[in-house]
Amino acid sequence: MKNLAIGLYLFVTVALLCFAYNQAIYVAPNDAAQGEMFRIIYYHVPSASVAFLFFAVSLIGSIGYLAARQSNADRAQMFDAWALAGAEVGVVFCTVVLVTGPLWGRRAWGMWWTWDARLTTTLVLWLIYVSYLLLRRFAAGPQMQTLAAVLGIFGALDVPIVYMSNRWWRTQHPAPVFGGDQNSGMDPSMIGAFLWNMLAWFLWGVLILAFRYCIERRQQRIAAAEAEEALNS
Repeated sequence: MKNLAIGLYLFVTVALLCFAYNQAIYVAPNDAAQGEMFRIIYYHVPSASVAFLFFAVSLIGSIGYLAARQSNADRAQMFDAWALAGAEVGVVFCTVVLVTGPLWGRRAWGMWWTWDARLTTTLVLWLIYVSYLLLRRFAAGPQMQTLAAVLGIFGALDVPIVYMSNRWWRTQHPAPVFGGDQNSGMDPSMIGAFLWNMLAWFLWGVLILAFRYCIERRQQRIAAAEAEEALNS
């Protein structure tokens, strides 16, 4: 039953990704000012939204680990697995953001990169979580998970700064499409493609997140069994 549910979820997700691609590339009209290049928004914004969500998962996992590490070791390890999975998948989607953004910027601005507030804070966010993953990969010892949790909490503090950056400061990055000034918004003929891509990439990200969490929990159990065996030998 579990394998059937996973297979059904995967089928629905892949079908939605294909449908959303068709909506973004063939159904949605060109932007009046940017033409075909505008279509990158159907991948850029969903990737950013999913990255923010999974960094929030990492934040909750990090806080949960610190709260439970003294009282409930197994629950602490569960939270730690969510923290690591959220950070890893969040970095993947944040990388997509940092790739698609300059692709759009080269066409719109005539340059690949500019050190404006939105781009700079996003790069800082990516660097913090890459540092988190490097710490998890190369550090050792009982304090590694605690240090990683603190770094994960610190990194999540940059998420609202990234989100609000083009509201707080005048930047070269475009103004918010939704929730901006009176001229913000998206043409109704484009909203359907945008929402379908938001849903499809969210479901895809959740699938990857769940797989990564399960893999990490299995690795934790293997490590615990090996440690117990070594202690008893």
